[in-house]
Amino acid sequence: MSGAWGVRLLLWGCVCLWLPSLAEGALVISRDHATVQETQGAARSLQKRSTADAMVEVYSVTVDCTVASRFAHTVMTSSALNKANSSQEIFFEVELPKTAFITNFSMEIESQVYVGEVKEKEKAKKEYQKAVSTGQTAGLVKASGRKMEKFSVSVNIAANSNVTFTLTYEELLQRKLGQYEILTRVKPKQLIQNFQIVADIYEPQGIAFVDAYGTFLSNELLPLVEKTVTDTKAHISFSPTLDQQRKCPGCDGTLLEGDFVIKYDVNRAKSLGDIQIVNGYFVHFFAPPDLPRVPKNVVFVIDRSGSMGGAKMQQTREALLAILKDLHEDDYFALIQFDHEINAWQQSLTKATKENVAKGMNYVRAIRDNGGTNINDAVLRGVDMLIKDRKNKNLPERSVDMIILLTDGMPNSGESYLPRIQENVHRAVGGNMSLFCLGFGNDVDYSFLDVMAKQNKGVARRIYEASDATIQLQGFYEEVASPLLSEVDLRYPDNAVDFLTTNHFSQLFNGSEIVVAGRLSDNDIDNFMVEVFGKGFEEDFQVQGQASAVEWDVIYPEQEYIFGDFTERLWAYLTIQQLLEKSKSGAPEEKGNATAKALEMSLQYSFVTPLTSMVVIKPETEDGTDSPLIADKLTEEQRQQAERHRGQAYQGNWIIPKQTSYAASAPTYFVDGDPHFMIELPDREDALCFNINDNPGTIFNLVRDPTSGILVNGQTIGDKEIPPDGKINSYFGRFGIVHQKLGVRLEVTTQDISVSQDGKRVKMLWSDAASLKGPKMDLLLTKDRSLTVTLRDSVKFVILLHKVWAKHPYHQDYLGFYTLDSHLLSPSVHGLLGQFYHGVEFEVGDLRPGEVPEKPDATMHVKGQELNVTRGWQRDFRSDVKNGENVPCWFVHNNGTGLIDGSASDYIVSGLFKTV
Repeated sequence: MSGAWGVRLLLWGCVCLWLPSLAEGALVISRDHATVQETQGAARSLQKRSTADAMVEVYSVTVDCTVASRFAHTVMTSSALNKANSSQEIFFEVELPKTAFITNFSMEIESQVYVGEVKEKEKAKKEYQKAVSTGQTAGLVKASGRKMEKFSVSVNIAANSNVTFTLTYEELLQRKLGQYEILTRVKPKQLIQNFQIVADIYEPQGIAFVDAYGTFLSNELLPLVEKTVTDTKAHISFSPTLDQQRKCPGCDGTLLEGDFVIKYDVNRAKSLGDIQIVNGYFVHFFAPPDLPRVPKNVVFVIDRSGSMGGAKMQQTREALLAILKDLHEDDYFALIQFDHEINAWQQSLTKATKENVAKGMNYVRAIRDNGGTNINDAVLRGVDMLIKDRKNKNLPERSVDMIILLTDGMPNSGESYLPRIQENVHRAVGGNMSLFCLGFGNDVDYSFLDVMAKQNKGVARRIYEASDATIQLQGFYEEVASPLLSEVDLRYPDNAVDFLTTNHFSQLFNGSEIVVAGRLSDNDIDNFMVEVFGKGFEEDFQVQGQASAVEWDVIYPEQEYIFGDFTERLWAYLTIQQLLEKSKSGAPEEKGNATAKALEMSLQYSFVTPLTSMVVIKPETEDGTDSPLIADKLTEEQRQQAERHRGQAYQGNWIIPKQTSYAASAPTYFVDGDPHFMIELPDREDALCFNINDNPGTIFNLVRDPTSGILVNGQTIGDKEIPPDGKINSYFGRFGIVHQKLGVRLEVTTQDISVSQDGKRVKMLWSDAASLKGPKMDLLLTKDRSLTVTLRDSVKFVILLHKVWAKHPYHQDYLGFYTLDSHLLSPSVHGLLGQFYHGVEFEVGDLRPGEVPEKPDATMHVKGQELNVTRGWQRDFRSDVKNGENVPCWFVHNNGTGLIDGSASDYIVSGLFKTV
């Protein structure tokens, strides 16, 4: 590329134009080369930003959403003009609901249209790998918040040329708590000449209500939301002028930043539900009005393991207290808390009288975190409790049994093999109750919970570790709090229907909706009888009726056919979703068949699903090459993994760094684990890491500052015995710290801490808690956790103690070493860690596939050398000594060769307090 600047367009329902230098603070595209460079100051960044701003005009952004019987078809279009005299790289980003499937993406450049093609993911991946290995750009898909995902592409636009990006996606709107929701994220970042959001909703069943609002709408903008509602149609639009978008008269800032939300519901007059037959396909929406709720018997199984400590435990208690208060008096409930042990409040379920609920709430208030995680025995205890109470007729005959499991971690006590836990639970449940699994935070294996829930008539839900976790927990409970029917069967004439979606449902909850679709095997719909059976509160629910075709041209005479064969596409969307679920939770043979069928249908209907990718061949660049843009669909597991390693984003199947700030405000240098060295560089918003492998007993120099007289050495230790896998692990088990000018010497082992100063010696045990303050040094010892060493007018060190189970057959306690305030040391400081205390210059490029799909390789330019590095992560244990916090980093292989000065052997010394 020979253009001046990279310019970025962002949209989820709308487009943002912004410069990398503005959004990320350190990135620009150079005039002569399409390479990312660091800026050298704010003034330079501002100058380049204003230049690029003036050269690209985004003159149109439109979002057009059409909903036909809950099936939403959204087209997002953005047009821009490159007004410069040279070509420019323009980036386009779009956010869409994670439940949606992309169906088309195209670019129109100077009247030539480049259209995407949906291909099998593995085939697209091969094209993708080839493109990246030759340095060509490709698409980017990553998680964006809880509900959406972001798709990015870039294209080189010639001087004085136009480009129009168009993205289309489809989804079946889900009814939750009595309403459907259409969400559009608005972030234009600049004023747009033609900005418009339009939604047309067609519901032959009749529209009960429509609400439209924006989180960014001021009193001045609110009247601009136009809403027209008739019996069966709603039209909503929002189209502010340039002046109405301005933050202030005459300024370029925009008010448009936030979410534009439309919520609606339909009329429900018939108990049979609404059946629509269009073009040989039918869809049946079932959510009858005025059904009495069925009492429920619910066992809450609550993880209280050590990792649930702090805010998570507090939020769980708050949510449980609110949920218990919301129980109906004809409900029954039980409370089981677990770590490595299982404790139940009562030995059987208890009727939710006011008195019993109050007692249960007192029990919840006393739950405290402690110990390991035995999910298997905890869930089986809940199952056993429900089975026994059923057998003893302690529960109402017409009631619904359910278990709600809340956990934040992996099973590490009792049975820990995940497939066996799933098998044990599935066998015990025996189809007699529902299991709902709530995974709290990012340490849970969501796939494990998801499969286990679906195998047992339930669903899994992620609870995000945030300030609103209590509300998330309550929100999930509200969805399942009021069962209306159980064991619901929807039946259709065998000789009239084939390729039917799921038509048996364990429950129908208040505020939700059952949807069944199918293909008609003949066009004789005069005898299309529909029957629905279910178990209700006082009696069985049974209704039947004759279905008839909906005459869309009669209901909407002024509207041409709305979009394609929407009933067929709705059926295909629903079928693929259910096949994908079956591919995870079905029997082995069933899984394979479901995957194959889902792939076939995804390709047939051009849906981008977890099995397919959309490939767009970009226009040729100046060197005569073209390259594919790739749109993938993330699974929930990939979304979770991306959040675990925050500061990263998925590029296809790989992770690349994202420019976000780490929590630390200053660089942190540490060595921990086996032994992993880490250099965190917040100013670069990145980190480097490497391992040092040597024989146990080796002593390495970590820090040596001749000017200040500070020396830190560490001695490695190994496992007690070689594990069965033959891998020998080594850790640091002993540190020596010397400050020659202050006359201070410390020796820290996994058993104790020895301090020598001015001929005096003090010994402390890790089992102590102590604080020592002196004129030369302060020590803060936190029992069995950490030692903080603060040297007067100098550096601060933190040493962490990692306690391992005393009877562990192989591993033993070890130490981690962290340096804070390293800038106070002199420029002559060196050592395995010390050499990085005053920064390190490096560049990373040429991202390409690695041996592990989620860990791409790249080329690092550092200290005049080119190194092959791998994107990975190491754990920083300062805030959580048990689990640690994942920090993404570029891993340098071969004992840090090329990154460290010399070789690792150059840092070996003869004694804990020696320099050679």
